[in-house]
Amino acid sequence: MAGRAVGRLKRRAEFLRAVAARRKWVADGLILQAVASEPGLDGMARIGFTVTKKLGNAVVRNRARRRLKAAAGRVMPMHAQGGHDYVLIGRPATRERPFPALVADLELALKRLKLWQA
Repeated sequence: MAGRAVGRLKRRAEFLRAVAARRKWVADGLILQAVASEPGLDGMARIGFTVTKKLGNAVVRNRARRRLKAAAGRVMPMHAQGGHDYVLIGRPATRERPFPALVADLELALKRLKLWQA
């Protein structure tokens, strides 16, 4: 079953909108923030990724970001509700958490925020 296309958040202002919405779920491996998209985006889901320097050097941060992108690639096209912007934030556990558990964290976060689409 093919999923929908998922766009990307790239500008700082888009990330700040998600923070300002104060709608988030904290799981062991990640934090998911969500906000309704700006009008005119055709109901597409968009996602952004961020990992802070607290996690380690550039190599560690990039690995954590790649793991988040891989988890999002499995879950978001099929199950993320359109018309929303999502921000995935890496946590210290993102680095070593087993990948199936990371995917489960993302699925749980979508369900808890009531943005899961079967």
